[in-house]
Amino acid sequence: MLSIYKKELRNYFTTITGYGFLGFLVLITGYFFISQNIISRNANYNDALAGSMIMFLILIPVLTMRLFAEESRQKTDQLLFSAPIKVPDIVGGKFLSALTLYFIGIAITLIFPFMLSRLGEPDWGTTIVGLLGYFMMGGCLISVGLFISVLTDNQIVAAAATFAAVFLLLMMDNISSSAPITVASSIIFIVVIILALALLIYSSTKNFPLAGIFSLMCFVATGVFYLFKPNLFDGVIVSVLGWFSVLNRFENFYMGIISISDIIYYITFSIAFLYLTVNVIEKRRWS
Repeated sequence: MLSIYKKELRNYFTTITGYGFLGFLVLITGYFFISQNIISRNANYNDALAGSMIMFLILIPVLTMRLFAEESRQKTDQLLFSAPIKVPDIVGGKFLSALTLYFIGIAITLIFPFMLSRLGEPDWGTTIVGLLGYFMMGGCLISVGLFISVLTDNQIVAAAATFAAVFLLLMMDNISSSAPITVASSIIFIVVIILALALLIYSSTKNFPLAGIFSLMCFVATGVFYLFKPNLFDGVIVSVLGWFSVLNRFENFYMGIISISDIIYYITFSIAFLYLTVNVIEKRRWS
């Protein structure tokens, strides 16, 4: 993993990608710092962080689009996958290199909260907690971009798809608020989710009986709950879509509250997409 990590991090700083990423991150954060803190004479730096999240739409695709797509386009992925390196180490090294570059960018922007000391006494506890949430949310989005990058050999396609995925995740609160809440729509949604999970199990194991048993058990459980607790199906779509709202989980960090559940959510979210990335590579490696 360490060799992959060093190689990818070095690539960021031997091309314009790394410097462009850092420059754009500092520029956009600085703009929101001026508008939310300097002009408004507001000592809460987390307001600038919340406003600058719009830049994720551009920065995450730029950061992740080439991680696997470029390897696939140049056919160097076969050399990488045939090397005596475990696939999780490959994925982990690439993910940590992107996360490190993102961390460096956040570290540079620490100059802004230090400048706030001239306007008053900023709450450093709230600021540090806000930066922690900001970092962890960025890690979630990077894991999504990494997964999308492994699905294509075209960097432009990877960037466009990552842009769309990040946009949906940032807008998930609005999407979930307009979702249907009827029992019928909830049951249909659950059936689709069960079939999707069964397909994922079959894709990972090539074991059709296992996928069939899993889906059958889920359908039976759904039927039992519907018979005895039908009220549980009210607003299922809203609840599930709300789980994917990375912005909603940032609210506690924004207020300076460290919530273990939010930290676990961000870590679980990232691990889930890293697992999917590993699964895609393993399938491609042995096909």
